[in-house]
Amino acid sequence: MSGDSHKTVIKGNTSKYVKLNVGGSLHYTTIGTLTKHDTMLRAMFSGRMEVLTDSEGWILIDRCGKHFGSILNFLRDSTVPLPELRRELMELLQEAKYYLVSDLVTQIETALKNREELEPICKVPLITSSREEQQLVSSTFKPVVKLICNRHNNKYSYTSNSDDNLLKNLELFDKLSLRFNRRVMFIKDVIGSNEICCWSFYGHTQKISEVCCTSIVYGTDKKHTKVEFPEARIYEETLNILLYEHRDKGPDAELMQATRGYTVGRSGYHSDEDGDEKHERVDRLRRH
Repeated sequence: MSGDSHKTVIKGNTSKYVKLNVGGSLHYTTIGTLTKHDTMLRAMFSGRMEVLTDSEGWILIDRCGKHFGSILNFLRDSTVPLPELRRELMELLQEAKYYLVSDLVTQIETALKNREELEPICKVPLITSSREEQQLVSSTFKPVVKLICNRHNNKYSYTSNSDDNLLKNLELFDKLSLRFNRRVMFIKDVIGSNEICCWSFYGHTQKISEVCCTSIVYGTDKKHTKVEFPEARIYEETLNILLYEHRDKGPDAELMQATRGYTVGRSGYHSDEDGDEKHERVDRLRRH
């Protein structure tokens, strides 16, 4: 398909075949197909516009040819299967607008509107292994909140308020994910750990803190599992990891030191530094 190109006027019987080179994508179709609808292609192949051809007779169209087959199929059948991916649907829309295929433009815009209405507000991945967790945490620039919630991991009976507290943890996770889903990735682990209820918080792909909500308590005759609901601590750690937003240049030493260290576990809260000192560091970073 090399050689000199020149402009010419194309017209003829509707059954006449023409060769099209659309951005390197080659197509062979009839003038009848190209002029079936009132589009720019009808103007090009009914003698109203000059077209560019090369020395081998290929008509040259300076557009991406990825979706030109779909354009031709729509001209033939007045319908065409639309791409599943939104990005490809937008690409096809641009081509339909360029060739002035108004009916196809309408169909695509309707499909996009319907898909937007069906698009979930928030998506929370369910993971079942540490490998899946690592892949998700390392693949995003967002801070990450992970909740392990698996009631069936328990070996003992629950204390009286544990079921309610387990439900409260789940409800708080749902509430936070709806509120911050555009800023934070939320992950739910339903199988891949021996924990019953535990929150983990990540920034720059590293675990910053953890809030474990279960402990073993001793009754008069046997052990029991106690599930707590440390709501204030969970909110605080969620706000702490928001400090990692838009910091895609790598870990910040002061930020890591200020926010790392708290673990809420079976013996209460622990920290590598004094609590007041940590809060002072975090508040200073938030102000900046």
